[in-house]
Amino acid sequence: MTGPDVTTTSPIPEDAPRPEDMPRHGFLYGLYTGTGAFNIIGRRKFFFLLTAVLVAISIAGILVRGFTFGIDFAGGTRVELPAGQIEVTEAEEVFSEAIGISPTVTQVVGTGATASIQIRSEALDEPQIQTVQRALFDAFQPVDETGTPNINAISVSGVSETWGGQVTEKAIIALIVFLVLVCVYISLRFEWYMALAAIAAVIFDLTVTAGVYAIVGFEVSPATIIGLLTILGYSLYDTVVVFDKVQENTRGVLQTHRRTYAEQANLGVNQTLMRSFNTSLISILPIASLMIVAVWMLGVGTLKDLALVQLVGILVGTYSSIFFATPLLVWMKERTEEVREHSRLVLEKRAERNGVPRGAAVAVGGTPTAASATAETTGPAVSAESRVTAPDAQSSGRRGRAPSPGARPTGKRKR
Repeated sequence: MTGPDVTTTSPIPEDAPRPEDMPRHGFLYGLYTGTGAFNIIGRRKFFFLLTAVLVAISIAGILVRGFTFGIDFAGGTRVELPAGQIEVTEAEEVFSEAIGISPTVTQVVGTGATASIQIRSEALDEPQIQTVQRALFDAFQPVDETGTPNINAISVSGVSETWGGQVTEKAIIALIVFLVLVCVYISLRFEWYMALAAIAAVIFDLTVTAGVYAIVGFEVSPATIIGLLTILGYSLYDTVVVFDKVQENTRGVLQTHRRTYAEQANLGVNQTLMRSFNTSLISILPIASLMIVAVWMLGVGTLKDLALVQLVGILVGTYSSIFFATPLLVWMKERTEEVREHSRLVLEKRAERNGVPRGAAVAVGGTPTAASATAETTGPAVSAESRVTAPDAQSSGRRGRAPSPGARPTGKRKR
């Protein structure tokens, strides 16, 4: 804006334009500039409700459908033979008739000449393995690399239940250690409330990702655990970036009466919004390539577990760091007496500057009532270039229209 330079510590000139007279910008402009155009914190009840719905659906999926654990976790025997012209149902029938045991999972892995059928069942002893191999060979006559029918073209591998239990135990320990280290780091780096909000966001990411896996029915393999720890680290990184900006904006906010803690936190989320979206988009591109090229085109079925958990984890992690972690942080901070009292004073002073009787503009928790709604703008800050916040611009007490740009102020300023 033109005219004298107005800083956040100098008095607001009487000819300062009102927020409603300033130019309004579109969605993309507000997203790119991060000037506080999106009232994310103010709509936290909606995001809390959405988060609760996602968690409820995920838990229901886990309880109803459960997980399909891979052979590395559940143990068992895996039989693999070249697919050729064999149908999956035919292979299952031959397997079941040979030993009287139904396979737990049967799938086609790979495409073209390299495609193979994998049949997984409970742990089989040596006589059962030999019976299955002979039955499959007699029924389908699989060939080896030379094109000659060979019973050795049917490979068999097994994992004991003890080994599967050890793998499961180590995966759980790794997850617990990760969460503990996250809590310690956030507590030392920021504060206890931020640590709680970050841990809640990580648990949300873990629950929703696990729920998607249960609903889709993908096999949980060691690659799934590796991908899960990877996306939890990504989600934590994104949350730390947002919290770092929130901490910068809210440092010393309780010593002033210009904005509330919630408004400053909302501005911090807006300032990191575009960065979070861009980072997520760049991260999704290689994962999408992995799913399209490796899984769909090349048919590498073992990679779909890793690709799915990373894709879902990045999307959920981006949502939780922006729309759940920071709103939860503000909700917890506003439960403290210090922040609640500060918000009440800010809103009362703001209401007095706009002619609202003292005490009529503040509700429980420092939330503005309808009496003070006319004194608020659509976001905590109107424009970074104006260097005038919404409350300060209205504190000038002017009710007429702002002068045109470049006009010199008339009359003397009030002291």
